[in-house]
Amino acid sequence: MTAEQAIQRLLAGTGISYRFTSANSVSVGATGSTGGAIQLDPVQVQAGVPPQAMIDNIPPAYAGGQVATGGQLGLLGNRDVMDTPFNQTSYTAKKAQDQQAQNIRDVLIDDPSVRIVRPTGNNGAQNMMIRGFTVESMDIAYGGLYGLLPTYSVGVELAERIEVLKGPSAMLNGMAPSGAIGGTINVVPKRAHDEPMNQATIAYSSNAQFGGAIDIGRRFGPEKEVGVRVNGSYRAGQTAVLWNAEETGLGSIGVDYRGNGFRVSVDGGYQSQYISGGIGYVSVAPGAQVPGVPDLNNNFILPWTFTTTQDLFGALRAEVDVWPNVTLYGAIGAHDNRWASLWSGDPIVTSLNGNATQTPLYNTSYESKWTSEIGLRGEARTGPVDHTFAVSAMRYQQVFGFGRGIGTAYASNIYTPNVIARPNITTMSPQKSSTLQLTSFAIADTLSFAEKRVQLTLGARYQQITGENFDLVSGNRTSSYTQDALSPSVALVVRPWKQVSFYGNFIQGLQPGTVVGPTFTNAGQIFPPYQSTQFEFGTKIDWGKFTTTLSAFQISQPSAVANIATNTLTQNGLQRNRGIEINMFGTPTEGVRLLGGAMFQESILVSTAGGVNDNWQAAGAPNVQINLAGEWDTPFVPGLTLDGRIIYTGTQYVGLTTPRLSIPDWVRFDIGARYVLDNVKSPTGKPVAIRFNVENVLDTNYWSMVSFNTRLNVGTPRTFRLALTADF
Repeated sequence: MTAEQAIQRLLAGTGISYRFTSANSVSVGATGSTGGAIQLDPVQVQAGVPPQAMIDNIPPAYAGGQVATGGQLGLLGNRDVMDTPFNQTSYTAKKAQDQQAQNIRDVLIDDPSVRIVRPTGNNGAQNMMIRGFTVESMDIAYGGLYGLLPTYSVGVELAERIEVLKGPSAMLNGMAPSGAIGGTINVVPKRAHDEPMNQATIAYSSNAQFGGAIDIGRRFGPEKEVGVRVNGSYRAGQTAVLWNAEETGLGSIGVDYRGNGFRVSVDGGYQSQYISGGIGYVSVAPGAQVPGVPDLNNNFILPWTFTTTQDLFGALRAEVDVWPNVTLYGAIGAHDNRWASLWSGDPIVTSLNGNATQTPLYNTSYESKWTSEIGLRGEARTGPVDHTFAVSAMRYQQVFGFGRGIGTAYASNIYTPNVIARPNITTMSPQKSSTLQLTSFAIADTLSFAEKRVQLTLGARYQQITGENFDLVSGNRTSSYTQDALSPSVALVVRPWKQVSFYGNFIQGLQPGTVVGPTFTNAGQIFPPYQSTQFEFGTKIDWGKFTTTLSAFQISQPSAVANIATNTLTQNGLQRNRGIEINMFGTPTEGVRLLGGAMFQESILVSTAGGVNDNWQAAGAPNVQINLAGEWDTPFVPGLTLDGRIIYTGTQYVGLTTPRLSIPDWVRFDIGARYVLDNVKSPTGKPVAIRFNVENVLDTNYWSMVSFNTRLNVGTPRTFRLALTADF
């Protein structure tokens, strides 16, 4: 617990109030019936890890165990959810295990602001949409550092927490490598607990995929100062989609040391993935209509396709308490990715009957990334004002290499695919195609008044972006740019009562500016970084074991617009997303857990080329998204928990043509159960747990999301998952 949480637990039910007189000192007092306030002696609180530290200092789980009481807020460090001036949810490893999640994206299935773009089993990045904007998998941070996790799919076994911060976050986290502005996802690595841990899981997923996982943790030393946590997982076999099979292996290790005023951690991992007969998307050709969705159990990607990926990654972090309330920290990490894919080509549909053209491809790539950060976090007091300050400098470097071979296009149909023989495509080995370097410096201070009932955060980040592009054949540099931007931020939290907080924020996101192409008269011009701006306000209420939040936001994303009259490209376009989010989590009544909510959104295009599409709803931005999941501990069978989920996504527009094309809204139902067998125990005397989940129980066919204006992504077919977990 944090010091404040420990004090709250200690004084619960006594009627005694308290207040912090300094970071390590608390005054407690009680109101007498006749004598007024009685001042007691100060209580000294010496926590093993100071509140500004990040290593081995994650916030505890909230009631129900599915989410945490707080999360990492980038530059600002850990914050309690009621003191966070943003909409952030931190999902736990327990939730991931109970729902049998296979990757990080699966854990976010109950978040109404998040939508998965492409299902698992595709040959590319497993992107998401958050608040109506694309967030790529490479924009997922690992302990606050970008670029370290596997590029295309992140195995869930290495995560203790999966934290989702909605909206842009340039001041908090720096610019994401792909410039994501809809939200930020951070994965907190696992750490060894004080008690020894040995856990094994065996699992099955339809149609014939088998696997398992191990999770082992130990602490060593007279004060258990050294911890080791090892995780491994493997699964292989046919999925519920025709021709699609997957083989994935993951191994990770986390080592940490918590000394007196000094902490250090090392995390590393390797992930290998092989996919055959992958899952693709459908593009709508100009002038064509939107076809009906094919049977999700069938496949228009041919059986000879394959995708292989290897990721090796690691990070070193250290913290030193230079003063009682000030911690100096540093981190460095690296990641290497190798990828190759022979693909039958994603179909471009030309008619309602599903006729399409597909072009086979054989692509290869490599990515090398290095990232580092150094900073200072601390607490101070000036008169009646408490300060929680932070200073940080970050650097991210990336080298990307690419090679491509293109086959001969062929005619097919998304309902009855033309299964051609595997083509002989010659591909070049990957050559350096681009480099990216992000350097930033940030400073922030949270000023607290009136016993922290009012918290004002002021901050800014200076970001420099340097990029180069290279010709794949000659290796010559074709373009380069160096840009910079200053991103200020203001956020406010007001807590008139302990259980109620109101918040608001102004914050920006950054994306690299466009380099104007050769077809325009202003070719070669480099636009400054696109600064997306968010305004948000909301309220949070903690009912004791159940928390509800309500927020309203507006995000404005600039874009480039072509001026046909002058044949120039200008930075005048804008997409404006406005929305209202309702979230809930916790235990509203004994034995019942609820998680989810709704997002109502209006995504409008402004200042489009020639004003042709002004005030149009953006493609791939549904007006309504609803997620609601529940669990019930049955009273009639002790140890049995039943769960269910409903997911609803509204209508989405496709492209920017007249008349407008669209895909229909869709709803999906998931069910599950888990049974903890007290009468059948593992060798350690701990219960054995059986989990059974069914996704898309009605086997509904649906287009899930529209991406890049005209790409139709298929949904998830009915999938069964079964797992048995035991501690030994």
